[in-house]
Amino acid sequence: MKLLNNIFGLGYIAFTLVSLFSYKRRIETAKKQGNSEEERKAIADACHFWSDKIIKHFNTDIKVVNSENLPEEGPVVYVCNHQSYADILTMLNVIKHQIGFIAKEELTKIPVFAKWILRIRSLFIIRGDARESLKTINDGAEMIKQGYSLVIFPEGTRSRSSRMGTFKPGSLKLATKAKAKIVPITINGSYKMYEETGRVTKNTTIEVIVHQPVDTVSMDRKELAELSDRIETTIKEAVHD
Repeated sequence: MKLLNNIFGLGYIAFTLVSLFSYKRRIETAKKQGNSEEERKAIADACHFWSDKIIKHFNTDIKVVNSENLPEEGPVVYVCNHQSYADILTMLNVIKHQIGFIAKEELTKIPVFAKWILRIRSLFIIRGDARESLKTINDGAEMIKQGYSLVIFPEGTRSRSSRMGTFKPGSLKLATKAKAKIVPITINGSYKMYEETGRVTKNTTIEVIVHQPVDTVSMDRKELAELSDRIETTIKEAVHD
């Protein structure tokens, strides 16, 4: 039964990606024309359309705490804890402007989905390869300077629970290199949508706590050195079962 539930659930998610053809054309046309503003708008529209369909289908309740801390536009770097695959869906639904993700390279193997990850201006990172990781950081910093926003999960992998792992060293370099605004976010309960039971589950509640934005522009060396611990503590203190 679990296998059948996942087949139907994941099949629906795959089907919704096929329904994004008109958005795909808008995004690719804007990118080809060099119209970054229209490209970002088309990405945001596509992501909201997709995430809304899935959330309604699975009757997922996303509760946002401190929504006033959400910027209306980018570029912004969102730094989040990572409980579940559903964190991607959650962020796409909650953030009202364009966002991409720093995603693990293994996701490139998923048909269609991998292309959409790239299409929304994400970057894949090869874990364990320092040279390639540095290249991803540099590419991401440049992307932010061009006006695109990114989401980082500094733990590097899903916790699959209410626990939170430690941040990987240097995980915020992308944001500090670009002198970007950082918005820390705590996600609670997303693992209950899949990881807790091993099957896609309906009627779950996901809480998103948006913390005060952090401006890195005027930070001195000491503040930058302490930034990762500061952000990690802020996010971790809000994690609960």
